[in-house]
Amino acid sequence: MTLALDVSRRGFLAGSAAVAGGFSLGFHIPMSEAAAQGAAPEVNAWVVIRPDDSVSIRVARTEMGQGTITGLCQLVAEELECDWAKVSYEYPTPGQNLARNRVWGNFQTAGSQGIRQSHEYVRKGGAAARMMLIQAAAKEWNVSPEELRVAKGVITHAASGRSTTYGKVADAAAKIEPPKEVPLKDPKTWTIAGKPVARLDTVDKTNGKQVYGLDFTLPGMLNAAVRACPVYQGKLKSFDAASVTGMRGVKKVVAVGDNAVAVVADTWWRAKTALDALKVEWDLGANANASSEATAAMLREGLDAKEAFEGNKAGDADAAIAAAARKVEAVYSVPHQHHATMEPMNATARWTPERCEVWCPTQNGEAAFATAVAASGLQPTQCEAYRINLGGGFGRRATSHDYVRQAVLIAKEMPGTPIKLIWSREEDMLHGWYHPVTMCKLTGALDANGNMTALKMRISGQSILATVNPNGLQNGRDPITFQGLNPGGAEGRFGYSIPNLMIDHAMRNPPLPAGFWRGVNNNQNAIYLECFMDEMAHAAGQDQLEFRRKLLGNSPKHLAVLNAVAEKAGWGKPAAPGVFRGLAQHMGYGSYVAACAEVSVSAQGQVKIHRIVAATDCGHAVNPQQIAAQIEGSFVYGLSAMMHQEITIKDGKVEQENFDSYPCMLLDEMPVVESIVIPSGDFWGGVGEPTIFVAAPAVLNAIFAATGKRVRNLPLKNNDLRKA
Repeated sequence: MTLALDVSRRGFLAGSAAVAGGFSLGFHIPMSEAAAQGAAPEVNAWVVIRPDDSVSIRVARTEMGQGTITGLCQLVAEELECDWAKVSYEYPTPGQNLARNRVWGNFQTAGSQGIRQSHEYVRKGGAAARMMLIQAAAKEWNVSPEELRVAKGVITHAASGRSTTYGKVADAAAKIEPPKEVPLKDPKTWTIAGKPVARLDTVDKTNGKQVYGLDFTLPGMLNAAVRACPVYQGKLKSFDAASVTGMRGVKKVVAVGDNAVAVVADTWWRAKTALDALKVEWDLGANANASSEATAAMLREGLDAKEAFEGNKAGDADAAIAAAARKVEAVYSVPHQHHATMEPMNATARWTPERCEVWCPTQNGEAAFATAVAASGLQPTQCEAYRINLGGGFGRRATSHDYVRQAVLIAKEMPGTPIKLIWSREEDMLHGWYHPVTMCKLTGALDANGNMTALKMRISGQSILATVNPNGLQNGRDPITFQGLNPGGAEGRFGYSIPNLMIDHAMRNPPLPAGFWRGVNNNQNAIYLECFMDEMAHAAGQDQLEFRRKLLGNSPKHLAVLNAVAEKAGWGKPAAPGVFRGLAQHMGYGSYVAACAEVSVSAQGQVKIHRIVAATDCGHAVNPQQIAAQIEGSFVYGLSAMMHQEITIKDGKVEQENFDSYPCMLLDEMPVVESIVIPSGDFWGGVGEPTIFVAAPAVLNAIFAATGKRVRNLPLKNNDLRKA
């Protein structure tokens, strides 16, 4: 049977938009919903078992290189007790999820949520399927299910010597009423989860079988290149379609909404060539004179503004600072940064008055679906979004699905024809949803014995929620701004015990849109806090590790990862000649992380990062090998931003248009990374984002140890580290 659709179009679209903005919807996960007629032989929504005993596990989260799909499959397979060598995976679609009362839950893969916020119900999906399969065998043999044992998909009845396989009882199991109580294994007994198994997507990536959005094709497909107004919120005034309609391969020139124009052609390069030749007039609007200098002035004003949103307060910081034996003050800043995914934004759409379908790389299939529905003018039951693996996400393909909207709008101009929209690299760079630009003024107090008695942090800068989800603001306050600085909570907890504390935010929103960029606000907050704690230790004349240890006495998990990296790096012992060390620790997205960096700086100011030791406590480690890979990959991303990357604005337009002006780390710049995974086991934390937090501050603190110069304004390339 097919379930009735019991959700309003307005309610679904609003909910999906909220998910896209970084929030999860509450839902009930039934362990088995009726399968669509004619579907593969599923035991329940999570598990499909074929007669040859192969197992296909359905997962709602997105794979973009981070290994989430393998991890989720490990959790299902662990409870299912199947043969891991026979496991594959498949993606359900948002339309199927909606039609089946969201049986697969939240499709969003951002904020390190993939495993930590779905582990329980995916494990129950596997466990329920195992119980149903055993019951089917027990019914066939007329024995009690308690008499049966299962291993690697083989069910055995020891008393009679009989055995069968999952594939032989799957059809019968699918007809059994799902269990109401589904106990889960103790993680201490895991044999598949918690182990460094091979990833399920590696082979297809290495043999070229993997299909990304740029690879996707359909019969009769045409290609589109798009150009939006180069100034944010500017409008399209006019274009001269006649100037390019005679060019080779060009099929149509269309306006895309009120701010962009596209050329459709038989190949993308011909569409792009014609678009470059197209005569276009823009209404640049109110942001035509925006500049990085104006943004910096706005943020500097906010550092001392009277009004600010409070994030974390204890005692009386002002009074303690006034009475201090020594006061330390510093101002740090982090610029706009771009996601710079290797695969630029793209989507393929086909629209008719009866049906709209989209094939796209997305971090949130439901948000892509909701965007397609809104742009199509059709009902949700008339639309579908098919998820394709991503060539990079980092938050860009979760924050906004503007590229999906454009693809649908273009396809509506040519009904029935599949249209593949690809943004050029320049278009991608000019129209991102950027890491927020902020400044931070920190003031710390020391007593006569070198104890830290107070800290004030004033963050001045951009709110992400003000751009992507204004309804998420709390009386104008953006709680996400304080990630890693909150008094409590899994999303980021301030670990230091400082008796007098004030952390607040003067919201200042410049013209460029802000978005969720891997690590989000924890990135700059870790830089601000951990570099300033180094400054405080130096002012107190104390070892940086010991200074932190005193303040982390009430935060054992913070302290454990810090101690782990210090011990492995050899803190307190001499480093190699000319090499200096720096420390950092932080907590966010449910996990505790720390790093110790070893750095040298030449007389010419050239920085060489030799080694970083990194520790992560994410509670339960589903695949330790993949966690190590995540740490290494996140360091490439975070250190690239620290060393080289900034987005600047001149005359309302982003100045960086390609990787020549927005470079990534080169291979010879990458340090050796030594990972320590500390699964303390009593909670579920994220991995993809937390590990990035500590890379930059550990390196910056090591640079100070090497040079005596504090780097307070990023990127590093703008600082002169040459010896005097």
